[in-house]
Amino acid sequence: MSMLNLNLPSLANAASSKATAAATASGIATTNTQQCYIHPVVLFSILDHYLRRSESQDRVIGTLLGVRSDDGRIVEIRSCFAVPHFETEEEIQVDMEHHSSVFALHKQANPREQIVGWYATGGSQLSKYAALIQEFYAQEAAPFSAVHLVVDAEMSDGELKLQCLQGSPIGVEPHSENCLFLPIPYELQYQDAELTALQAAADSAESADGVAAIVSDMEQLERTIKELHAMLDRVASYVQDVCSGKKKANNLIGKYLMDMLAVVPKVDAKQFSTLFHTHLQDILMVAYLTNLTRAQLNIADRLQRIA
Repeated sequence: MSMLNLNLPSLANAASSKATAAATASGIATTNTQQCYIHPVVLFSILDHYLRRSESQDRVIGTLLGVRSDDGRIVEIRSCFAVPHFETEEEIQVDMEHHSSVFALHKQANPREQIVGWYATGGSQLSKYAALIQEFYAQEAAPFSAVHLVVDAEMSDGELKLQCLQGSPIGVEPHSENCLFLPIPYELQYQDAELTALQAAADSAESADGVAAIVSDMEQLERTIKELHAMLDRVASYVQDVCSGKKKANNLIGKYLMDMLAVVPKVDAKQFSTLFHTHLQDILMVAYLTNLTRAQLNIADRLQRIA
């Protein structure tokens, strides 16, 4: 088993650290990350890894995979995998053979995805080995910067907190231990199918028995319309309060509202109502035909069994 040993520097090896400063500087990323998009499956994988850890481990680490924009400033974190490690007060050992083999298998299934950084569980306080691990992943992600995702898996404040960071060397001569972690703006990015699954998971957390029933298409449509109506009421109430002087105007919110209204086509209320009800009738017809086809297939299957 190939293990990577990372040791904290001491006064005895300070001279040797200065001698390797130039080599360390050559691995520094030339392009910094300015925006991260995180898929929900990444967070679920990290939480699953944390729950399956051994009793002797306080935290877990792993590799983040994803894609970058052409200039490398925008990162989309799509998946991740766990990396076994052993941590003591003096050093940390990372299973490099596991890291390399799993990444090679992942490249066969997803050739476009590459190493974009690493993750670790913990609170707001970073591990003392974070700078050393960051140096390794900076070399893996070169010439771009490596993203460090910190997940508060214990939910110390009652919520799942995230930190998206990138390392920046400090000092006249760069050393692996002289690393300042700077925050990166991030957003959770999900598709419509993932949003439905996340909504079901949220509903199960609110139920007494922890079970959430999967709603039908019509129930989902009704829920979506109610949520849209509530959002419109909230926006209308905010605009009225600003116009009446009850609330102070926010230029950023005003810009968002202006951009939103700019993409809405100019259709009168009667024509919009006609289009909406026509589309609704189409949806009802599709649902009716689907249920009718399902019933006919069930009847044919039972008749075939009787025969």
